[in-house]
Amino acid sequence: MTDVSDIRTRLRRALIGALKVRDASTVSALRSALSAIDNAEAVEPGPPQPAGNGSEHFAGAAAGLGTAEAERRRLTEADVAAIVRAEAAEREAAAREYERSGHAEQAARLRHGTQDLLAAAADEEPA
Repeated sequence: MTDVSDIRTRLRRALIGALKVRDASTVSALRSALSAIDNAEAVEPGPPQPAGNGSEHFAGAAAGLGTAEAERRRLTEADVAAIVRAEAAEREAAAREYERSGHAEQAARLRHGTQDLLAAAADEEPA
């Protein structure tokens, strides 16, 4: 069984490979998925700091090392897999829209990137 860091590592490794061969559709799909994973880990900002609490040089600044840092959410393997599937589904929906608009070439590019994204997440060879 893989853990979250393994899925992310596979996606990043696939991204490096896609960058090397200049596969723009795969690069786009992988970057989109990695960004979605990062966004899902983000936490909501806390309540605003009261006035006068901070640096004498910057209004509202937090004083002290790490005081403005927030621990990110920890995603499970299932969470990350669901994010990747959601990204793939969005890309497939966009591909269908391109086809309906008569842009089969753009649809094919989206689907190619999506196939490579799903293959990287599943640790398979890309199409």
